[in-house]
Amino acid sequence: MNYQGADSLRITAEYQRRARKIPEDFYSLAKPANLLMHQQTLRSCISLLQQAGLFPLAGRRVADIGCGAGAWLLEYIQWGADPSQLAGIDLMEDRLNRARRRLPQADLRLGNASDLPWPDESFDLVSQMLVFHNMFDPALKNAVAGEMLRILKPGGAILWFDLRVNNPRNPEVKCLRKREVHSLFPGCRIQLQPVLLAPLLARSIARRWWALGEVLHIFPFLRTHYAGLIRKPQL
Repeated sequence: MNYQGADSLRITAEYQRRARKIPEDFYSLAKPANLLMHQQTLRSCISLLQQAGLFPLAGRRVADIGCGAGAWLLEYIQWGADPSQLAGIDLMEDRLNRARRRLPQADLRLGNASDLPWPDESFDLVSQMLVFHNMFDPALKNAVAGEMLRILKPGGAILWFDLRVNNPRNPEVKCLRKREVHSLFPGCRIQLQPVLLAPLLARSIARRWWALGEVLHIFPFLRTHYAGLIRKPQL
């Protein structure tokens, strides 16, 4: 389903604004807080895949929706994926060109995720990492979710990582509650778990008290995101 609403234009403008306003090294893993949050995210995602028997990713075809410059696709190679079995799509041409330089073997496309360019049931795993929180229009969310399910093989999985609470400092993002995620993927088996120490808190303590950041991550009410696995039914 090719979404024709205005939300795609708003999202593109917001990404352009971020590119202008946010320092290039803001999310660098050289910063302790970013590394702490990255490791917490990786542990959660790998654990979900392991529980489902989907880790490592060797022999699996994987697509990343909103792949950006390819950071998660590169991670999937570390998880065992063959670069030639990776695919991704992104709205922003400059970010996609960076991904193409880093991952010349991958199938990387410029476009809107509401109209994915791959055939039905092409992938074993489809991921979205901080993509849906940029969407405000329910029609766009439903279109993208439907396309993700369309290209996923029966019994395959969607790896989900996104906001579970709103960011009070950024009105251009909107969290997704459990009920909404379930409504986007009817008939699927869905597992969601709170992850990631609140970024504001992580940035305030990680430089001096890394261990405290790990201790505080124990408490679900301090976690701002969901990591999840969404299983498409077998035929």
